[in-house]
Amino acid sequence: MGRKQKLVKIIEGLEITAVAAEGYAIGRDNNQVIFVKYAAPGDIVDVRIIKKKKNFQEGQIIRYQKKSETRVDPFCPYFTYCGGCKWQHMPYESQLEFKQQQVVDALERIGDIRDFEVVPILGSQKIQSYRNKLELTFSERAWVIDYVKGSDAPRPRALGFHIPGQFSQLLDIEACHLMPDYVNQIQRSVKAFCDDNGISFHDIQRHEGLMRNIMFRCNEKDEWMIVVAFYEDDTKVIEDVMGHIAANFDRVVSLNYIVNTKMNDAMQGCEVINYSGAPYLTESLGTYSFIIQPLSFFQTNTQQAKNLYDITKDFAGLTGAENVYDLYTGTGSIAIYVSEGAKSLVGIEYVEGAIEDAKINAANNGVEHASFYAGDMKDVFTVDMFDKHGKPDVIITDPPREGMHPDVVARINESGANRVVYVSCNPATQARDLKAMQEHYKLIKIQPVDMFPHTHHVENVALLERI
Repeated sequence: MGRKQKLVKIIEGLEITAVAAEGYAIGRDNNQVIFVKYAAPGDIVDVRIIKKKKNFQEGQIIRYQKKSETRVDPFCPYFTYCGGCKWQHMPYESQLEFKQQQVVDALERIGDIRDFEVVPILGSQKIQSYRNKLELTFSERAWVIDYVKGSDAPRPRALGFHIPGQFSQLLDIEACHLMPDYVNQIQRSVKAFCDDNGISFHDIQRHEGLMRNIMFRCNEKDEWMIVVAFYEDDTKVIEDVMGHIAANFDRVVSLNYIVNTKMNDAMQGCEVINYSGAPYLTESLGTYSFIIQPLSFFQTNTQQAKNLYDITKDFAGLTGAENVYDLYTGTGSIAIYVSEGAKSLVGIEYVEGAIEDAKINAANNGVEHASFYAGDMKDVFTVDMFDKHGKPDVIITDPPREGMHPDVVARINESGANRVVYVSCNPATQARDLKAMQEHYKLIKIQPVDMFPHTHHVENVALLERI
């Protein structure tokens, strides 16, 4: 007896009324929320339900009955396929409105916080070619947009992005519009060189093939760094590939490679070998300069990073008399940027390599009143630290997407700091943390900042004052 075929539910004429978190838009069917990707308010669509939960469903557009009048034509031919820019179909002004509302909604609904000032979101001056970092992956078999299942035609090889939800599937790209075009010149040249010389691409499922990943960085001077990841230490192939890049692209001032034999593509934990040029890039923000190591974190929208740090510095309100603690300091960029107004600085970060970079950055910028420590935040940011360096007057915190550990939140509450500046890339976890601080701190104002045009991501800077 054959299996019973599952019925596919289709909802016809669903009106899209709003934008939600994580890049979704919202419609309602019989008072139940339907989340739909790549839709815009004003669309009327037929959707196939692909996920059912108790309180909501997720639908996939199969037909447009009417397209929203606010829609614009996406500038990238890979829109909806690579998953990187979920909002290219919406005007940039609308994107900014939605992002600001997303921050306010999170604070009000998750944080249960009201009565605070909302400074209008700061949009990005560049809405294309704004990134200073990009990573592409090699694959022996490309995921092809119009590929017919069962076809005998061989699939081409790929250098591009993972298909959302299908890590083993790679979309080959001719060009990405999020980084200056030099990245496209290099990546297509490298792919062609490998094709012409029979150099194998990696198969993530079989774990074979030499070429794994290639990472690009650039600075505002249009200087470039490249890191190529190989699966095996094949000295001839490595020399051929790296020599090709060095001979053809003179803007590459830092050329590096790694050999990654792990089961995953993550470059972290691999030894970086400098092939030619400097082992790092240098970037300037205001009057300060920062070294960027191949695997170090640095804000990927340089112009907006300066604006973000200016807002953070303004919110901190330093007079030269304050002890400042910078939590999740990374390579010390925020701590150094606000250093002129601080009496003393303490930066804390989990990644030991980042702290080493922070110390170098502080020394290069003549910042002698800063101390940096590596370790788990909840274990390092303690009363013992206060005894050694003095209690904080101002705390700046810029945690990862998951927000702060409850013990860190509790320590902030107990610290006695007069002001807290909370920089966040996730409004939901920021709202959760601020809710846990309400008995000790009042939210005064927020300033959303758009670091990533055409995506749902938004940064937010919040100023809190002790009650």
